[in-house]
Amino acid sequence: MLYFLAADFSPIKPDFGLLFWTILIFLLFWTIIGRFAFGPIKDALKKREGDIQDALDESKKAREEVANLKSEHATLLAEAREERGKILQEAKEVKTSIINEAKEKAKEEAQRIVTNAKTEIDNQKKAALIEVKNQVGAMAIDIAEKLLKKELKGNGEHESFVNKLVDDIKLN
Repeated sequence: MLYFLAADFSPIKPDFGLLFWTILIFLLFWTIIGRFAFGPIKDALKKREGDIQDALDESKKAREEVANLKSEHATLLAEAREERGKILQEAKEVKTSIINEAKEKAKEEAQRIVTNAKTEIDNQKKAALIEVKNQVGAMAIDIAEKLLKKELKGNGEHESFVNKLVDDIKLN
């Protein structure tokens, strides 16, 4: 063992045997590692690359779908706004129609009430005039009766004339 320590050993200038065994061990190690480690690592990297590519493709597809959905959403939103505008316009038209119809009905009802009131007033006026005429007539008859009684009190000729008139009235 001392020989090994006493020998002229230099790592910069190796012996042929050291170089041979180093290369042989390295090639053996490389083959074993290549077969048992690099193969699975290579397969794992290919699988990982495929997974990443699939994820990128799915992401691109998802972005396209989101863009399509945004476009559809914008279209639906525009249609909804247009529909809302139509509904509001129809509501305004219906409101105006109902208000105008109510105004017309109110005018007709007011006109009817005014006409009925005028008719009622005319009827009341006529009734009052008839009542006044009847009262005036009754008063005139009372006055005439009193005057005639006063005139006819002693006059027999007048009494016979009045009796004749009363008989004529009873016949008619």
